[in-house]
Amino acid sequence: MRHVHLAVLLGCAAFATASPSTAQNDQRSTKDAKVLILGGGVAGVIAARTLHRKGITDFLIIEARDELGGRMQDYTIGVPGKQYTIELGPNWIQGTQTGNGTANPILTLARKHHVKNQYNDLDGSITTYDYNGFKDYRDLLDTSINQFTQTGVVAGERVLTQQVDLGLQSAYGITGATPKNMYEAACQYYQVDWVREYAQSPDQNSWIASAWNNNFTYYTDMGGFSDENNLCIDQRGFKTIIQAEAAEFLQPQQVSLNSVVTTIEYSGDGATVTLANGTTLTSDYVLCTLSLGVLQYGDVAFKPTLPSWKMEAIQSMVMATYTKIFLQFEQNFWFDTEMAIYADKERGRYPIWQSLDHVKFFPGSGLVFVTVTGDFSLRIEGMEDSDVQEEVMEVLRAMYPNITVPDPVAFHFKRWNADPLFRGSYSNWPPSFLPGHSENLRATVDKTLWFAGEATSLKYFGFLHGAYYEGLNAGEEVAKCVEGPVCAGRQHLNSVVDASPYPFVSITS
Repeated sequence: MRHVHLAVLLGCAAFATASPSTAQNDQRSTKDAKVLILGGGVAGVIAARTLHRKGITDFLIIEARDELGGRMQDYTIGVPGKQYTIELGPNWIQGTQTGNGTANPILTLARKHHVKNQYNDLDGSITTYDYNGFKDYRDLLDTSINQFTQTGVVAGERVLTQQVDLGLQSAYGITGATPKNMYEAACQYYQVDWVREYAQSPDQNSWIASAWNNNFTYYTDMGGFSDENNLCIDQRGFKTIIQAEAAEFLQPQQVSLNSVVTTIEYSGDGATVTLANGTTLTSDYVLCTLSLGVLQYGDVAFKPTLPSWKMEAIQSMVMATYTKIFLQFEQNFWFDTEMAIYADKERGRYPIWQSLDHVKFFPGSGLVFVTVTGDFSLRIEGMEDSDVQEEVMEVLRAMYPNITVPDPVAFHFKRWNADPLFRGSYSNWPPSFLPGHSENLRATVDKTLWFAGEATSLKYFGFLHGAYYEGLNAGEEVAKCVEGPVCAGRQHLNSVVDASPYPFVSITS
């Protein structure tokens, strides 16, 4: 097969065990901190760790929630005596390790902190259904996998010949793989919207960026990790990897929890960050790891307004929404595979099911969950929980027409788009993909205001390991500024232009 070369809640006791060294050149700033890190997710904590390892301890993590972890959030579901920790946000280590090759840094953290994770067979352990019950169309799923791979091959050819980007739906049309019925559409959904986690339909995805993003994570000949995915099933929560890592170096005075940022004032001389409670904090540098969705919604005010090149970069991406809907029943009555696909006349209507009551995960738990994405996620966020449950049960009962399917004893899902701290689940590139926008999204403003997070990763946008690498890189670059004497910052493009001019002789008002 040819692949394309596109170029804790941390308590004081935990903090007290940390003993960071202080380098001789780490003189205290006359401001509240040399570096304010906005956001205590993966990018923010790894940036802080990087500063710490370079002997820079004069930093402060500003986190809006009551614990570190960002979008790594869990929930305890279940009736008394049968409760389990489930993951509302990130759940998988995507791309693990091949032999002794490069390991996904998220896998490395999970191993280090003994966070339990289990291989999830997303290609082989699947049962298929439609609205009349069981229907075997697994052969179409195998075909869909090959079709997606082919779109990546052709995407690489477009890059090499400098052809413009198109939507992924165009790729399916060009390669003769447009779905012809609801079964083919369900299999395409499984590959594009769900397995590769773009959380949007092919017409909403960049052809080139989707291939790029997929290849750099899953294919070793592209420098990726592996084509496997491990599901986190640790009852401490997936967030343990970042909370336990933070506990090794953070002191209590280096973290401010329950601190919502409302305004960021910046200039070449430093920055002032205002919190919702009226507190102001000053620094020489600010590293903004806030969600792309928060930046797009304008939930945080920048003074002065961000330059046009930065605003265009922020709005060039999409904050996709990925929603897992969990149900617990008194006993298991469903498929004995790990996964199931439901084909409906309406694409994206409760299509992907996963059994947690499986020997590999939580046997005897009575837990199953269904995933919706994109526009369907936004739709259910506007509904009452009871109405969503009714729709989900309608589908589940259609999958099992010959048995009496009971009501669940527990039901839960999170509204990611409505959450003002996130405004969605993770970033995604729509058509048309332009690397210049990614460059500008990462770029520094006035050498004071820095940006990092999964959205700023050109290779790994949308992934936890993208946030990890961006936090690592930002920490290294900010450290150079702190150490001085020169602070170059990340450069930007004043404008991102098309490959060729538009064929207009003149434009009149």
